[in-house]
This record gives sequence, structure tokens and C-alpha cells, in this order.
Amino acid sequence: MNITGHILIIDDEATLRKTLARILQQANFEVTTAETAEQGLAFLKTTKFDLVFTDLRMPGMQGLEALKHIHASDPNLPVVLFTAQPDVNSAVEGLRYGATDYLEKPLKPEVIIERARTILARQQREKRKREIQLQIEALQNELKILETNQENHNAPSSPPETDRFIKRGALVLDLHTRRLLIDEEAINLPPTSFDYLLVLARHAPNVVDYQTLVAEAQGYQADQREAQELTKWHIHQLRQAFDKDAQNSKYLINVRGKGYRLVAD
Repeated sequence: MNITGHILIIDDEATLRKTLARILQQANFEVTTAETAEQGLAFLKTTKFDLVFTDLRMPGMQGLEALKHIHASDPNLPVVLFTAQPDVNSAVEGLRYGATDYLEKPLKPEVIIERARTILARQQREKRKREIQLQIEALQNELKILETNQENHNAPSSPPETDRFIKRGALVLDLHTRRLLIDEEAINLPPTSFDYLLVLARHAPNVVDYQTLVAEAQGYQADQREAQELTKWHIHQLRQAFDKDAQNSKYLINVRGKGYRLVAD
């Protein structure tokens, strides 16, 4: 798969902006840079981007505030935060507001490229899957019309329910709309958190360790500490959406020091 995309870099350090732009352009990405969050948000109003890299600490509007504005207008746009070591807690907090990931400074060129390719590859796969699903639905509708015109009362075959839905007890994950349904009530989840729930559902009721959750939900390898922090906040988002009592969780069970499991049956 040829991984391409238009990336927006928001950072007040001119040298870092130029270096990152050059690195990503050499990896065949289209790149636009902004020196402030305000300038970056202005670009987002007029230009379609596939991925945003933004620093946390900048003059004027900070990275977390920019993240909130970005996802208010486009909740599916992936945003990766840059942070220095003292601000890691702020970066982790950013995950609560829908950030896809964070990277610690100093930034390594190979990590930047790998993370961009991983995120954009997943975006392209999801887009292609939606296109194929729409094509299948259009063909099925056309087939149904043809059969009706021929007065054939045999119902046309439809794809198995498992092609679209994963059901665990009262929880149903709709892979087309990427929403959770509980007792037929639709619940919208942040895109990455939906992927974490999907991994837990596929492994249920077994325990999924932190690193496996990150690898299968986000597509890259993280060390134990980073994986635990990433997983913790995505589980927090899921609990806020449908399983609010962390101490007496009904669905999302923490196995201390190991990972999480989904109990729904």
C-alpha cells in the first residue's frame, strides 16, 4: 500500500518545523506548517488534512486547547501531540480529549515517519472498507430490485451479521458506523477508544495485556509504561461513555499489572 497524506505540523520552533517538514516530505507526504495554534486552526478551516502533529507548549493557544477545537469540527482527524518530559502528564491528559497519540521530545525521524505511516495506513484501510461496504450495499439493493421485478419471492441472501456486528452480551459493536449499541441505544465513542473496545471484544472474556491492546488498536509497539498509560486513558473514555463506575465496573475489568478484559456475557 502506498501510504500518502497531507500532514499539518503546528510548532513554534522554526528549526523543528522545517526539519520535520523535510523529513516527512522525503517520505512522500505533503506537509503544511504553522507556527501557532491559531494559524494551524485557520489552515484547517480551508484545507483538508489527514493528520496533525502539534506541540503542547506554544505562545498563545496551547496544544490541548487546539486539540479540543480540532475535534469539535472534525472528531475523526488524528492528532499526535509533541511533549517534553516534564509535560508527559499533560500529553496523557490529551488522550482524554481524543488525541491519537503523543511523542516525547527529542523527536526521532524514524519514529515520526513510522507513526505517520501507521496512522495514515489505518485511515486508508478504514476508508477503503467503507467504500467497499457501500458498493456491496448498492449491489445488494440492485439485486433486490431485479429479483422483485422478476417476481422472485425468495429473499436475497445477505452477509452474515458477524460481517458487520460483534455482539457480546448486551453490547453490540457496529463496524460500519463504528458505534456501540447497548440495548439498541447507540453510543458514540472516540475513534481510537472504539478500536480498544473492539480489541477487548474480540478477545473477550480473556485478559488483554497493555502492549497487545496498543498494538492491535493503534498499530504499533509501545513499551510497558507507555502502553499502560495509553490504555488507561482509553479505558477511562470508554467508562465515561457506558461503564461509569470504575470501582464496580460492569463491563471493563482491570486486572492489575496485566491489562483489561471485557465481561459482557
